[in-house]
Amino acid sequence: MTAFPTGTILGYPRIGRRRELKKAVEAFWAGRIDESALEATAAELRAANRERLAGLGLGRDDSSIPESFSFYDQVLDAAVTVGAIPARFEDLRDEDGTIGLPAYFTVARGEGDRAPLEMTKWFDSNYHYLVPEIGPETVFSLSSDRLVREVAEAAAAGLRTRPVIVGPVTLLALAKASDDAPEGFDPLSRLDDVVAVYVELLAALKAAGAEWVQLDEPALVSESLPASTGRLADAAQRALAVLGGAAERPSIFVAAPYAELGETLAVLAAAPIEAIGIDLVRGAVPASLPDLGGKVLVGGVIDGHNIWRGDLDGAFGKLEALRALGAGTVAASTSTSLLHVPHDVEDESKLDARLVSWLAFADQKVAQVVTLARGLAEGREAVATELDAASAALADRREAPGVRDGAVRRRALVEDDFSRAPYQERENAQQALNLPALPLTTIGSFPQTGDIRRARAQFTRGELPQDDYEDFLRSEIDRVVALQEDLGLDVLVHGEPERNDMVQYFAENLDGFAVTENGWVQSYGSRATRPSILWGDVSRPAPITVSWAAYAQSLSVKPVKGMLTGPVTILAWSFVRDDQPLGETANQVALALRDEITDLEAAGIAIIQVDEPALRELLPLKKADQPAYLDWSVRSFRLATGGAAAPTQVHTHLCYSEFGVVIDAIRALDADVTSIEAARSRMEVVADIARYGFDHGVGPGVYDIHSPRIPSVAEIESLLRRAVDELPLRQLWVNPDCGLKTRGYDETVASLRNIVEATRRVREDVVVPA
Repeated sequence: MTAFPTGTILGYPRIGRRRELKKAVEAFWAGRIDESALEATAAELRAANRERLAGLGLGRDDSSIPESFSFYDQVLDAAVTVGAIPARFEDLRDEDGTIGLPAYFTVARGEGDRAPLEMTKWFDSNYHYLVPEIGPETVFSLSSDRLVREVAEAAAAGLRTRPVIVGPVTLLALAKASDDAPEGFDPLSRLDDVVAVYVELLAALKAAGAEWVQLDEPALVSESLPASTGRLADAAQRALAVLGGAAERPSIFVAAPYAELGETLAVLAAAPIEAIGIDLVRGAVPASLPDLGGKVLVGGVIDGHNIWRGDLDGAFGKLEALRALGAGTVAASTSTSLLHVPHDVEDESKLDARLVSWLAFADQKVAQVVTLARGLAEGREAVATELDAASAALADRREAPGVRDGAVRRRALVEDDFSRAPYQERENAQQALNLPALPLTTIGSFPQTGDIRRARAQFTRGELPQDDYEDFLRSEIDRVVALQEDLGLDVLVHGEPERNDMVQYFAENLDGFAVTENGWVQSYGSRATRPSILWGDVSRPAPITVSWAAYAQSLSVKPVKGMLTGPVTILAWSFVRDDQPLGETANQVALALRDEITDLEAAGIAIIQVDEPALRELLPLKKADQPAYLDWSVRSFRLATGGAAAPTQVHTHLCYSEFGVVIDAIRALDADVTSIEAARSRMEVVADIARYGFDHGVGPGVYDIHSPRIPSVAEIESLLRRAVDELPLRQLWVNPDCGLKTRGYDETVASLRNIVEATRRVREDVVVPA
């Protein structure tokens, strides 16, 4: 066995420093480049990443560089590798049975009548993965050798990399039963069949020169998956017994990021594998260790989830503690893959230099791992200078102006600030809105066209005067409001042309935040965001959205929604300060939004939407930690909306929220109307809504905006009729799954016209004339 490196990372950003992969993939989808050109761009990107990591100090020949590239999603990669694609895509296989790149993208995005795989959040991150569909009929086979080819590609360039793939237990634990599966079918029951394909894959990786392979098994730390923790531990024991006993394989490193591994560590310690990775950022150093049998214990002590430079001395102390507990061989690592953070803080020319000194993006985190690895090899004194520098930066951050703002902290709260009038009273008061049955609306944003992006860029560069830019934005609002009137929607939006991102826009207008130039992080597929940096106490120096909402409302007699992003989502989609409880920070954001709502009401806005698509996302993976999270997250939303008068209709929007998992919290939000993703899962959510007796307004989505497909009238009508059959008519709203900013106008208008027509048909059947 080749020794495991003393320092490594679990994965690296794959979209490129300037989103090169995104641009190439989208060019391929649009037909502007062919498959060979896309492959060439991807190969160049992989080569650049490997060279960068080697230059930062990860070894060229010790397997410390992870081979963690993906064209779209790592879960889809694993599913395609083992041939687990739904029957509706089977005819897209190549003649030899493999699944090529065009078929791969079709599974991800859908095509014509072929619906794509469902998409949901990856554990408690803002990354979205594609949900495999597996049933008794699924035939597993080694259907892609892409990972094998990438290992060989690296070897040809003189680097020995460590291939990374989602492990078999996590793959099945995250899967859903296929449409053809019998009721109650559990994908985990196919474990033996899947593991047999992994055995083939390991042999092929070994033959390609891989000395280590990384199996990512984050399901083993979660208590929020349908399969119980005990069943997953048993599954891991079975799977690793087979994989570890394979005749031809690389050494196996099982990584279990995102939370504490707990008692399952003993299962991995007894398994015939060579290294175990544990998260010591989200989890604590164990009180004791099981007999590791000579295995390497890889301590994830550098935070892969956030961008703070952190306590390097404390991180090294955790590694020393593992040694003191009896771990024979200890290695340093990031707690998770670095796909959750941007590439390089040195790319940020406009951030305050003092703030920069507190930060560590991916490249800086690699350097931290290299420092810790040197400390493990040579002793603490060898890295004392680096440890002391990190400690000094922490001390400077604590004392910097703005980190603590007395005016923010003196704002007193009473319990009445967290509640509104009773729901029935509000529902009665909101009858004045005179909305029809099945009111039609959208979630908020309309397509961000090239013209909008160009005008924003020109304004940002100082090339377009502010008055001209605002005239341009008003003309966009004119067009969007007129379009909605023409389509026949009942509650309108202004389209948000002034917003580059639903969180960054607010961050740019709130004190306590900073924004980046190149801090791109993959959200899903080819989509990337630039999370803002929440570094200090938060306050609102001036109204943010009021003028745009009031202008849009002046254009129509129909109600126009005011559009805000909720406190939990602002936290979830930012890099948040880690020096105080999240609940305290959330309340600061909530108070700023509360002030905004007061001003919107004063401007005549009767419907205000406070989006919380990330409510489920931050739910801790450990059940013991969930009640406290749900308490502060719900209270922050209620603090933001608690000042709204009874006639003001408060909406919220939830994405990928697995409604049934957090139903009590959603009820406790006490929004008058909740819209939720439902189209991609084909309206499965309404069963949860009905079963739990949810009685507030609800808009289960009927248009999957994450796919370029235009849903037919019949498809939308079918979804609507399922909702009408399950829920009282008075509750139901009709809307897309999410905002429309990522779609083009042609597909958006066609889809909305189909929604309007489907709604008209359903209304004719279910609405009783007065």
